[in-house]
Amino acid sequence: MLCLGVVLKRINLINENFIDVASKLVFQVSLPAMLFLSIIQSEQSFSSSATLILYGVIANFLFFIFTLLSTKAAFKNSVNNGVILQGGFRSNTAVIALAYMANAYGDQGVALAAIYVASTTLLYNVQAVIALTPKDSASEVNTFALILKTLTKNPLIISIMCGVVVYSLSIPIPTMVVDAGQYFANMTLPLALLCTGGSLNINSLKEEKAPTWFAAAFKLILCPLLITVGALLFGFRGMELGLIFFMSAAPTAAASYVMARAMGGNSVLAANIIALTTIASLVTCTLGLFILTYFSLI
Repeated sequence: MLCLGVVLKRINLINENFIDVASKLVFQVSLPAMLFLSIIQSEQSFSSSATLILYGVIANFLFFIFTLLSTKAAFKNSVNNGVILQGGFRSNTAVIALAYMANAYGDQGVALAAIYVASTTLLYNVQAVIALTPKDSASEVNTFALILKTLTKNPLIISIMCGVVVYSLSIPIPTMVVDAGQYFANMTLPLALLCTGGSLNINSLKEEKAPTWFAAAFKLILCPLLITVGALLFGFRGMELGLIFFMSAAPTAAASYVMARAMGGNSVLAANIIALTTIASLVTCTLGLFILTYFSLI
């Protein structure tokens, strides 16, 4: 689907306007519908997944600190440190990783992943604002206000929280509403992957090579390696270990470009990191998946 998106963009069957509109539709309507329905139709006991979610949050936070210190050491006093940092830790959990989970484990995998996505989305947004806020331009109050605004207006977080409430209280949803929502849910991943492929710009990789490869190495090698090995040591196996691997091995989130641009960061560098990690993740994720399945860990 990613390759098809690239081809369709090359032959001008889809253009930038289509990608912008379709991406908004996915982020604001179809993906929230998919996550909401996955939760309310799930047979998963979310209370039993508390350990998994807690591990995911702590592991990703510790990796953020590790990436922060490493970026400062490698690029001293660089104005691009925030963009490099964000590219190194922020996974595309809501599209690429969910596609992995849907293909590997079906609806139950997506339902379990939805809670994980909610917790990491909260974490990633807070960390991104901290990373991209210039040290000399914003007060702590302004930074907190921006974090609050980013979180409370995120459609994914809203839909997941609503799904958890409906599931917990066993609130009945009319069949007609579920069927209509399912139509949107079914087109989420194909449309999202087409847009991701169409938005890739390989030519831009000629610029900012060192920070781009630095961020990509952290995102695609160190992040899945450290977080997955940690999960193994804590006893996670099967679908839970698969989820942790897929979520950490996914490429840099497309939202990192939007965030970098909105906060005055180097948007070209952010786009480069997204492009490189999206392409290279096809290799790194396949290799990691081969190793885990070879040893019957997932």
